[in-house]
Amino acid sequence: MPATINVNGAPRTVDVDDDTPLLWVLRDVLQLTGTKFGCGVALCGACTVHIDGVPRRSCITPIAAVGDAKVRTIEALHELPVGRALQQAWLDNEVIQCGYCQSGQLMSAAALLAGNAAPSDDDIDSVMSGNICRCGTYERIRGAIKSAAKQAGGRGGAS
Repeated sequence: MPATINVNGAPRTVDVDDDTPLLWVLRDVLQLTGTKFGCGVALCGACTVHIDGVPRRSCITPIAAVGDAKVRTIEALHELPVGRALQQAWLDNEVIQCGYCQSGQLMSAAALLAGNAAPSDDDIDSVMSGNICRCGTYERIRGAIKSAAKQAGGRGGAS
């Protein structure tokens, strides 16, 4: 059934069943492959996107639940000041090893900084606890988030 969703600021019409997970619409239909499939049951965070600024697991979000909401994927994270700050901090802090979880990590971190310009370690750990990194770069992730918070200087912007 055709549906129109707003992805990264543009309306996109897709012809999929209402129960098709947003993840597969993004990856297979719209060819936005930055959002990753990890576990398929919302436990790992690799598929995290923003829906109206709120981090959501796209692997369990049916396309019918998106409606008129605005979806932002990793492909458009650089459009936000906090997104650019995070991407630079990720590089500066050498966060990435295998890289598979990083799009979900970045999307969760961006949502955190959009609502909390100066998060504590506990704030970061609480928000990021749903994102699994098999390489174990959690300390570097925390450091990069703190660095990005300083660089962004409270200019997070809407997700």
